[in-house]
Amino acid sequence: MTNKKAYFISDAHLGTPDSSQSLKREKKLVNLLDQISNDAAVIYLLGDIFDFWYEYKRVAPRGFTRFLGKISSLCDAGVEIHFFTGNHDIWVFDYLPSETGVILHRGALITTILGKTFYLDHGDGYDTSDRMFKFLKRIFTSRFLQWCFSRLHPNFAIGLAGRWSRYSRDSPGSDPFKNEEEGMVQYARKNLLGEGLDYIVFGHRHCPVIYPLNSDIQLIILGDWLHHFTYGVFDGDTFEIKSAK
Repeated sequence: MTNKKAYFISDAHLGTPDSSQSLKREKKLVNLLDQISNDAAVIYLLGDIFDFWYEYKRVAPRGFTRFLGKISSLCDAGVEIHFFTGNHDIWVFDYLPSETGVILHRGALITTILGKTFYLDHGDGYDTSDRMFKFLKRIFTSRFLQWCFSRLHPNFAIGLAGRWSRYSRDSPGSDPFKNEEEGMVQYARKNLLGEGLDYIVFGHRHCPVIYPLNSDIQLIILGDWLHHFTYGVFDGDTFEIKSAK
């Protein structure tokens, strides 16, 4: 893995607010994936890549062909791509991994990347004060309610889901970073400091931040592709947040 790097991207929210504006961001994201293809050892997509995604048994969401084609070609070329479900694309099932080759994760992952230990997750649900969000997430992860949703016609169901997506984007997930009052920081201090970690990486909050928890561990929030167009890159020594050109 000489000169290889790990890349981290989250919260592209492809599909919002309409197809034309989403397409501009999709092309920008695909352009970044082109740029990093030569030195990427691994790519982590940390949730909410799609603003809404639901796979029916015989129907997959319309659109995103440039992005899906690009990650498929990268996987075919041997680049390992990990896809974490977020609160907007929680309903990824078997189509996306089987069709593109990504490795699917539905929760947090502790893994070694270029010699360092990482804790990776989308980041939703770490704020214990957001009880409404936790309640809604329990509903959306219910197997029975997923079965019920699948009985709805896609034209109606996707419109209904779009309203939920707008609510979720307008929630405190995009508020300014609150330092020690941040739910992610409080969770990490309570649960993760003794795990031998070097880096904790989240998406979800839409604010790009590198926050030292102590002299050994950095907590990173990747930002988004709605306003910041930021991504993370780790070369084995240093983790940086960069802005796409």
